[in-house]
Amino acid sequence: MKIVITGSLGNVAKPLAQQLIAEGHTITVVSSSDARKQDIESLGATPAIGSITDVNFLTQTFEGADAVFVMTPPAISPDKIVENTTNAGKNYAEALKNAHVKRAVMLSSVGAESPIENGPIAGLHNIEKIYNNVENTSFTFLRAGYFYNNFFNDIPLIQNAGIIGGNYPASIEVPVVHPNDIAKAAAEELVKDGNTNNIRYIVSDVRTASDFAKVLGASVNKPELPWVEFSDEDSLSGMLQAGLPKDMANLYVEMGRGIRTGVVQKDFIDHGSPVSGNVKLEDFAKEFSSKF
Repeated sequence: MKIVITGSLGNVAKPLAQQLIAEGHTITVVSSSDARKQDIESLGATPAIGSITDVNFLTQTFEGADAVFVMTPPAISPDKIVENTTNAGKNYAEALKNAHVKRAVMLSSVGAESPIENGPIAGLHNIEKIYNNVENTSFTFLRAGYFYNNFFNDIPLIQNAGIIGGNYPASIEVPVVHPNDIAKAAAEELVKDGNTNNIRYIVSDVRTASDFAKVLGASVNKPELPWVEFSDEDSLSGMLQAGLPKDMANLYVEMGRGIRTGVVQKDFIDHGSPVSGNVKLEDFAKEFSSKF
């Protein structure tokens, strides 16, 4: 099959491209960076260099494709994040329609079902609704758990303060996922025939916040590492002090609040809390310790 992958050579897009190339498919990888051209070619894929804000570029790139993997960058800009994420989805939708692409897989998120209290996931909620109105393209909404990779951002806090935490309690269960598990699920969905839109949750493990502290702490010789529940205010000020743009920090606080109240996890739980990924927290802890 001819398959287009957006997301450059990111945490999901790169292993996805590698898997599909190994399966014998013809792959084009979209990137905004000319510097990625050689890396994409060395994988055995064709680079398409341009901006996802350019519908004409996307349409030309998608033409003749049997399937497209559409993902929006986690933060397109320092402000108006939800609005700009939603607009990227509109561009993809227009290009898929213009290019008459029959099959697409969207990287969405646990929490995308909710219109409220889900922080940056609100943009993905909007995009799912946009894609539901694209005629003649069948979509799989791949709703992924909280990325394990996000824990790398906690390394300075662990090193400097000897704690890990968030604005939700240690007892809360959080669905987490490894990018390799997302890539595997996306590869399966891209080659399927489908005439209707469907939702697939991709989660590697479901663990309490206290488990995050215990398992990740043990991996870096800090077995007593505590999970500290921050207030929303302390969480916000900590992110701002760490240099996060205000809009992004506010969205992350809102997402943490949504995890605390259960809004983010509700639909995942209603679907039976399906865990299909292979990489458990203990497996990821080895990667974590190597970055520490």
